[in-house]
Amino acid sequence: MCMPYRKVVLAEGEYYHIFNRGVARMPIFSTNSNYIRFLDLVDYYRFKNTPTSFSNLQKLAADERAKVLSYLKKDGEKQVEILCFCLMDNHYHFLLKQKTKNGVSRFISNLQNGYAKYFNIKTKRTGPLFQPMFKAVRIETDEQLLHVSRYIHLNPSTGFVVEIEDLINYPWFSLPDYITDSKGYPFIDTSMVLGLIGTKDNYEKFVFDQAEYQRELGKIRHLIME
Repeated sequence: MCMPYRKVVLAEGEYYHIFNRGVARMPIFSTNSNYIRFLDLVDYYRFKNTPTSFSNLQKLAADERAKVLSYLKKDGEKQVEILCFCLMDNHYHFLLKQKTKNGVSRFISNLQNGYAKYFNIKTKRTGPLFQPMFKAVRIETDEQLLHVSRYIHLNPSTGFVVEIEDLINYPWFSLPDYITDSKGYPFIDTSMVLGLIGTKDNYEKFVFDQAEYQRELGKIRHLIME
């Protein structure tokens, strides 16, 4: 049987739009605790040399667990930089920079495998949870980087999960880190995107300009969604 072949080479120092969904488009998040567990895994597996699996980390005494996490966040080598993300009920999106060789693939593999084991135990199911190969689109220009970040942040409204005026209240994405003074997700690095657009106010206008978004999305859809 032929194995899936990835057309996009994942290279160090490059930016990628990474996305995947549940098998047969099944929901992969059904409770708030599901989303929280997934994001805890994101925060942990963004580092290259994690000393143990996340599930084993959770079994350590609280002080030992805190030491591991403190070390990683102070001295750990990142295999990916996470610029933005959005979690929906049956899929996820990331905008990532690969920092080490095979960093994106290792990050997604650890993330999906760790979450699938957790989800299957919680829901008493067996078998794969995610589609076999995550999608990856290389970001080739600064303009594309901006538009992909907006596409990701508008996912909850374009998917009719929330109205556009309520978008900022959606809990499972990184937009508040970009347009408010709160740091909702400490693993998000906003510097690249905001450096391109200037200010948080500029980015907020860019994201909420729905008409412009629809026009630009039509032009670059092949760059966003492969």
